Amino acid sequence: MSDIVTESSENILNIQLNRPTKKNAMTSSMYITMAELLNGAAKDDQIRVVLWHAAGNSFSAGNDIEDFMKNPPGAGESPQGQLIHALINFEKPLVVAVQGAAIGGGTTMLAHCDFVYAGESAKFQLPFVNLALVPEFGSSYLLPLRFGYTRAAELILLGGPFDASRAAELGLVTRVVPDQSLLATATETARTLAAKPAAAVQASKRLMKRALREQLEQAVKLELEVFAERVRSDDAKQAFSAFFAKRKPALHPQ
Repeated sequence: MSDIVTESSENILNIQLNRPTKKNAMTSSMYITMAELLNGAAKDDQIRVVLWHAAGNSFSAGNDIEDFMKNPPGAGESPQGQLIHALINFEKPLVVAVQGAAIGGGTTMLAHCDFVYAGESAKFQLPFVNLALVPEFGSSYLLPLRFGYTRAAELILLGGPFDASRAAELGLVTRVVPDQSLLATATETARTLAAKPAAAVQASKRLMKRALREQLEQAVKLELEVFAERVRSDDAKQAFSAFFAKRKPALHPQ
């Protein structure tokens, strides 16, 4: 069965992450597929809204670590980079339903979405520093801009988990809803948006994000460069070995 399942109806493209046994952790091929789906939807006049959700009890555990270690980001365009640019340039509304774990990229991708509904079970985390890495998906720029530096520093530098109510307080999510009504709530919003004048909706989104795009592209470029350097560091090798062995890493002093 495909790791990503799609369905189009009522001018809405439904995209479902479909690796529930792996907590919908993202592989390189999934990043590429997501980018292709968004780029395709951007050009399809029949699609007015994208509704993004996930199968099972988790939204996404971020990178699939085994796949990630086989295909770490390097110089040039990475699968993650393809999705980042697709998200930055996507001018149609993107509505997301988040349940359970949203870890790493499962959290940072949300900052690019227009409506984020979180179930009461949602748990978020930015564990990049814990793995001797740096944030990605433009989050080093977007999160301080949205939350303020001190709040973003707490999430990024400490790397601890936070719940749906905290995410709503910070402004990462639009609203927290009961898990049982999560997808229905997101779907209702998608249908409402799809019924509005498409050109006006897209132009309004474009105007709101106009000032962000250039700075965000610069932030993403720098992030990818530093991330590629950090993922090959001795600290990262220690951290990933510890992750697989379920022990604390023995990090090197600076």
